[in-house]
Amino acid sequence: MSLNHTPRSNRLHIAIFGRSNAGKSSLINAITGQDAAVVSPVKGTTTDPVYKAMELLPLGPVVFIDTAGLDETGELGELRKQKTAQVLHKTDIALIAVDAACGVLPLDRELAGTVRSRGIPAIGVLNKTDVLAAGGPSQEEELAALVTCTEQELGMKVIPVSALKRDGIPELMKAIGASVPEAGDKFRIIGDLVSPGDLVVLVVPVDQAAPKGRLILPQQQTIRDLLESDAIAVVTKEFELKETLESLGKKPRLVVTDSQVFLKAAADTPRDIPLTSFSILFARQKGNLEELVRGARAIDRLQDGDRVLIAEACTHHSQADDIGTVKLPRWLRQATGKQLEFGFASGMSFPDNLEDYALIVHCGGCMLSRRGMLWRMEQALDAGIPIVNYGVAIAYVQGILERAVSPFPLARMAWEESMPQE
Repeated sequence: MSLNHTPRSNRLHIAIFGRSNAGKSSLINAITGQDAAVVSPVKGTTTDPVYKAMELLPLGPVVFIDTAGLDETGELGELRKQKTAQVLHKTDIALIAVDAACGVLPLDRELAGTVRSRGIPAIGVLNKTDVLAAGGPSQEEELAALVTCTEQELGMKVIPVSALKRDGIPELMKAIGASVPEAGDKFRIIGDLVSPGDLVVLVVPVDQAAPKGRLILPQQQTIRDLLESDAIAVVTKEFELKETLESLGKKPRLVVTDSQVFLKAAADTPRDIPLTSFSILFARQKGNLEELVRGARAIDRLQDGDRVLIAEACTHHSQADDIGTVKLPRWLRQATGKQLEFGFASGMSFPDNLEDYALIVHCGGCMLSRRGMLWRMEQALDAGIPIVNYGVAIAYVQGILERAVSPFPLARMAWEESMPQE
């Protein structure tokens, strides 16, 4: 991943849903101007979701997602529908494709209701308008009547298009631009915490778990956000942090550390310099930091035999001292003194049996969109299970959470209010 490229997780997610052969793949190809998805008259051609990143002016970086038909049948069809449902959890704008020759069917109405209930901005796309009677006022009247009927059936604005002929695509792009959630670009990683010219020291361990030849995604994105804020990023390893701070000509605005070396960074950073972690920064940007801070209190309530879910949004080869599968379980057992059991989940799927766990510890979510991370938190809270993220959990068990959330007034308030009453 280059500093010059926008990660998929930071792009606006625009997903296309609908029945098989509604022209979803043709639609995504027409929008992107490329053969991003395989097109075939054979039902069920699209299996796993297809992602296509692009720059959509004036919106900027987006990712379009082509999904399998929601009317797939059989065991394989059910698996495809589950994959499609997972896409909905991270969708910022939904396009519901309707075949003009078939009209709106019960499945389309059900999908539209689901999208509305989740508060996802949505646009109906009446595709294959080229199949209507060609030419003359009668075609225009028929199309206008069909659009009006489709809007009433779906309960949303509908744009008529022909993906085959690219008719209506500019109008669809304009409608997408008008549907962008207003807060979509307001969630910064660190830029709102600094002013131009501020120094920020980033503590980046280079060990066996570090990828060869590059920084990991949270570190890259934090540096990029600092550069865009006209701040100065100073990158150092944990063993050089003390010397780095002593050599600077002025006091840093903030020190941000990898959570795995929190204690070392806290020991070497003077108390008058704010300290936090990359994981906590992402907890604030991607999810609800206040709720994650409250979730840390559940660590003290863990009992022998309780199960803890360690969840990561990415997949990677585990090292001998892996943070998720080795270090966190060890630290939690040491902090609680309890015989805990652990379950592990990775990738884009999230377990359905959350009620089997006493606590969920989630990664920073750098591979998830904000909507995707908030959905996971919502699932946990609906199941009555406290959730915390890596950085918050590590800071808590190491006794430095209060300091780690001090740069964030709302999180600090949540921490103080969640303190058990005597």
